[in-house]
Amino acid sequence: MRILHTMLRVGDLEKSLDFYIRVLGMRLLRRKDYPEGRFTLAFVGYQDETDGAVMELTHNWDTASYNLGEGYGHIAIEVDDAYAACERVKQLGGKVTREAGPMKHGTTVIAFIEDPDGYKIEFIQKKTV
Repeated sequence: MRILHTMLRVGDLEKSLDFYIRVLGMRLLRRKDYPEGRFTLAFVGYQDETDGAVMELTHNWDTASYNLGEGYGHIAIEVDDAYAACERVKQLGGKVTREAGPMKHGTTVIAFIEDPDGYKIEFIQKKTV
């Protein structure tokens, strides 16, 4: 068994695709409209679906936004340099909610950003050996 994808419901698919592709550097792997169901599925990721987990962005055509709920945590992305990753996000118009720095009670360097729908994304800096 393996994890295939994480699904997020998004209010504006084009805005979300721009964020995940342009700001976070993912690729659009596939996209399909389902007119009878009035929704679109778009899959984005850093590698092909056969090689790793990806994200499914679900856009229900008649829903502009969602309540994120209290149970959702975040998506974690490993980065070489969390400080540089935050700067890039800001330069591209993204929102950094916690600047890069050591995590509380630890030494791992982390940061948090938000996507256009308010979903939290954690950057975890790759440890040097």
